[in-house]
Amino acid sequence: MGGSLALSSVALPQFKRPTKDPQNRDTILPLGKLLGHSVVMTVPRVCFVCILPPVPPWALIAIAVVAGLLILTCCFCICKKCCCKKKKNKKDKKGMKNAMNMKDMKGQDDDDDGDGDEEGGEEEEEKEPENLGKLQFSLDYDFQANQLTVGILQAAELPALDMGGTSDPYVKVFLLPDKKKKFETKVQKKTLNPTYNETFVFKIPYQELGGKTLVMAIYDFDRFSKHDIIGEVKVPMNTVDLGQPIEEWRDLESAEKEEPEKLGDICISLRYVPTAGKLTVCILEAKNLKKMDVGGLSDPYVKIHLLQNGKRLKKKKTTVKKKTLNPYFNESFSFEIPFEQIQKVQVVITVLDYDKLGKNEAIGKIFVGNNATGTELRHWSDMLANPRRPIAQWHSLKPEEEVDAALGKNK
Repeated sequence: MGGSLALSSVALPQFKRPTKDPQNRDTILPLGKLLGHSVVMTVPRVCFVCILPPVPPWALIAIAVVAGLLILTCCFCICKKCCCKKKKNKKDKKGMKNAMNMKDMKGQDDDDDGDGDEEGGEEEEEKEPENLGKLQFSLDYDFQANQLTVGILQAAELPALDMGGTSDPYVKVFLLPDKKKKFETKVQKKTLNPTYNETFVFKIPYQELGGKTLVMAIYDFDRFSKHDIIGEVKVPMNTVDLGQPIEEWRDLESAEKEEPEKLGDICISLRYVPTAGKLTVCILEAKNLKKMDVGGLSDPYVKIHLLQNGKRLKKKKTTVKKKTLNPYFNESFSFEIPFEQIQKVQVVITVLDYDKLGKNEAIGKIFVGNNATGTELRHWSDMLANPRRPIAQWHSLKPEEEVDAALGKNK
């Protein structure tokens, strides 16, 4: 044996590890000498494969949404940047243009003047007043009686406001700024050249007359709707020499559009008992009435008219409340109306200002019943729907001529 040990055959394990052998062969790894002999180990190639779990559908949707939002945000930023650049360029161009205009202004004065004249001519053509006709009137002041007499003589060349090519003109005459007394001429039917020859008297001291303006406004009468204004003539009294009578023609001017005048409100109660055929109208109170007296107050009272087919059946009135714009009445009035007639009647309520010396003037008016509209119709319907129960409601007063037109009256 000689002190040496020989291994005839040794079963050695084979070790496997990943390798990068391009020829896809096993790699021979020398491990050294074992007991004086060379040992060779053959290790085959091993591949490791990593298998990932499947991605859920909701994750894919979330990724798609985030990606879409990012794309939209980028597009928005790009568009905004482009718009800002365009605006900046426009401003720069405008500034350059203004600067050039300033530089060239001295050399273009004559041209600019010419252009201005042309533009002015165009504006004048656009603003050329419409021909509304003309009015002949007269003025005469009596210094002893302290009264101004206004004569409305005739009008000519009025525009046609009716479908037949004509108008139904009449004239309203009053003094500004108080409008306390208003006069009206008779309506001249179907004519564009009416003749009136009517006179109206204003009792006013000469010292106060200078602060007044005489207004003569021509209207087209319409039986079933609001009257349309054709035009007006305004005469400031401080520009007129009243030392002698005046008679002249003046062109009509377009009237300024006035806001509806606030006349005040009235609260009334209605009660109807069908079995007894009894209608009760209670005048409760009024508020914010128009000032009619010189002192800034009024002396209001209320008239109630019962109408059927345009005819007055009965008339009643409240007491006068002195020097107030918010009177409290609480006065009731009863009318006997059979059930079969209740849908055919109208109750007209007029608030007037009591005047000891002159004519009592109407402040405003409403009517309920047949052919009523708006809140008045609703109030009447509520009364009929609730028999034997008093139904109270506030109503806004309307101009007398407007209500009369709705009632079908011809002044």
